[in-house]
Amino acid sequence: MPNIIEITDFNAPELDVYARLSEGQLLNRHEPEKGIFIAESPKVIERALDAGCVPISFLAEDRHIETQAKELIHRCGDIPVYTAPFDVLTRLTGFKLTRGMLCAMHRPKLLSAEEVCRNARRVAVLENVVNPTNVGAIIRSAAAMFMDAVLLTPGCSDPLYRRAIRVSMGTVFQVPWTFLDDPGWMEQLKSFGFRTASMALADETVSIENEHLRAEEKLAVILGSEGEGLNPDTISSSDYVVRIPMAHGIDSLNVAAASAVAFWELGKN
Repeated sequence: MPNIIEITDFNAPELDVYARLSEGQLLNRHEPEKGIFIAESPKVIERALDAGCVPISFLAEDRHIETQAKELIHRCGDIPVYTAPFDVLTRLTGFKLTRGMLCAMHRPKLLSAEEVCRNARRVAVLENVVNPTNVGAIIRSAAAMFMDAVLLTPGCSDPLYRRAIRVSMGTVFQVPWTFLDDPGWMEQLKSFGFRTASMALADETVSIENEHLRAEEKLAVILGSEGEGLNPDTISSSDYVVRIPMAHGIDSLNVAAASAVAFWELGKN
């Protein structure tokens, strides 16, 4: 049975996870086994539960307790379910809740790169993509457009940051992902049998429509940071440097938009 608790004290420590802890505090780098993430909206919470994530507590508008949140709350067992009217929750969290509900969950154990890549033919690699919105959007594109996994360098934003989860629509719980070792991640990819394709503006490139590129049995598609792009060493070490043909003199796309094009073209074979 759910443990429904009406919010009467904004300063209750049980609510810190929703209102006062930073992303860094939730991540808990010193004790990662105690890390927490926040799932927001019914679809995202559902996908997290489907992936086996373990809930800690639930926060929902009172009007949703017996309607759209009812089944999700039932799936969460006897955890605390904090509730209050909309205006009270807005004051607590500082902004409008998406679809009126949040769920705090334990962070799942991070998989190794070898585990994530074991049966993969197409993987996306993000190098120093620091914007959580872009990380979430790229993972959503990876899920929709035939990527088997997503790998991130240590300089990337964490896919379980609240904004990244929300933008991904919960696909961070459907596509296997993990962080690569630094340095040496390029060699690690090649040891797994992947040919590497860097998406970059460079003097010598091949079109994304290149037949040899599309025919590769195992391919890692590498995308760089929003401002500086890929590291020059990454580009020079890649098997391919790839461009997306564009019109009207445009030379580049936002990294999230470029990922969607690249995954569609290179992931469907």
